[in-house]
Amino acid sequence: MGTTEEATWYRNGLKFRCSQCGNCCTGDPGRVWIDDEELKQIAELLGLSIGEVRLHHTRLYGRRLSLTEFANGDCTFFDAETRRCRVYPVRPRQCRTWPFWNSNLKSKQAWSDTQRDCPGAGTGDFYSLEDVERLAAEIDI
Repeated sequence: MGTTEEATWYRNGLKFRCSQCGNCCTGDPGRVWIDDEELKQIAELLGLSIGEVRLHHTRLYGRRLSLTEFANGDCTFFDAETRRCRVYPVRPRQCRTWPFWNSNLKSKQAWSDTQRDCPGAGTGDFYSLEDVERLAAEIDI
């Protein structure tokens, strides 16, 4: 986003600490983009072949690969019993950079909406403007 006029509202940084509530992994279906390196890391963690992970846990959306969801919209790697991610240590970039997505940072209202769904947004660890912008630059969501 850069330190443009749009970013000035969070120029003093933001707070976030994952509460592991699972809200970002459940609910309405969406797209969680995944690249070949992330696919490989997930396969290694789970002790599966890349082909097995691709077949059972991904789908093509246009020209890009996305994780699949269960019928209720939960991520394919979300464990409903423990309310935890089964691949957390190697979760995709999109998951690692939550909630510091450009769509959540575009305005104070967008961040406020994010806080309503994510109990960790606005609490916990401090992220400087530079930290926030570095994370937001990793993937454009």
